[in-house]
Amino acid sequence: MSKGKKAPHPELFTDLPEQLAPSGLVRAIKTPVWTEQKAKLISRYLRYFVFITKHGAYIDGFSSPKSPDVAESWAAELVLDSMPKRLREFFLCELKPGRMAPLTELKARQPAVPKRHIEVIQGDFNNSVHEILKGGLITDKKATFCLIDQFTCQCHWSTLQALATHKTAGNNKIELFYFLATGWLNRALRGFSRNPHIPERWWGRPDWASLQGLSGHKTAEQFRDRFINELGYRYVTPWPISKRDRGRGRVMFYMIHASDHPEAPQLMDRAYHNVTNRLEPEDQLKMEFEQ
Repeated sequence: MSKGKKAPHPELFTDLPEQLAPSGLVRAIKTPVWTEQKAKLISRYLRYFVFITKHGAYIDGFSSPKSPDVAESWAAELVLDSMPKRLREFFLCELKPGRMAPLTELKARQPAVPKRHIEVIQGDFNNSVHEILKGGLITDKKATFCLIDQFTCQCHWSTLQALATHKTAGNNKIELFYFLATGWLNRALRGFSRNPHIPERWWGRPDWASLQGLSGHKTAEQFRDRFINELGYRYVTPWPISKRDRGRGRVMFYMIHASDHPEAPQLMDRAYHNVTNRLEPEDQLKMEFEQ
């Protein structure tokens, strides 16, 4: 080994491919992010990013809490409460009327912040997304982030296309945090024999059955490639999210992060590796990002 070069870290998960991320942009994974920490991952990343953008909009397609009894596991709450409050527009979407109460309560308890817009939307996100994009608040120059924390196959491929193509050419696309539930995806796909239209809308093509039997990382690679080649994102990285079990656990999700911003991969790398650490003081982040 040449002088000055460090040996690469061994991969933690044996089922990961040799390279899931653009070479040189992110570090090898030494410690997993657990399922109960995935909301912290999103909020930590956005906290870093707003020090660069100074503004932003947040769309949450499936925003009601998934695990109400687990502290700090609700992404919408963590993002709204994050400091500094530089995100200005929030669109919190939920399909089921019975799951709306936490969202309306979350909005009601927010402190008054000038020029802050919070909208709680009941309905199918695959329909609501078009109204959000037509509303005029998501402009070409507005840094916009969309969380898609679906259970399995709820988000249509056409919804991803609408998000990816909303801004005109030459502007950074709407950034995506797309949760792919590889932990139970094969079992779920086997159950769609009588209603194949559901996975077909999710995958966007009739060959969705080709995903059956693939390992989690192979499925994540398929999505990564399509995000790059079909949706046109410059930087796409699938990040493993594990179930805590005897200190390690199996990969239950991949959070596929898609962005056009050149600093996005390094910021997500930092968020992923720091998710269990204390938040850095605002003064420290200002010194790092606002020089």
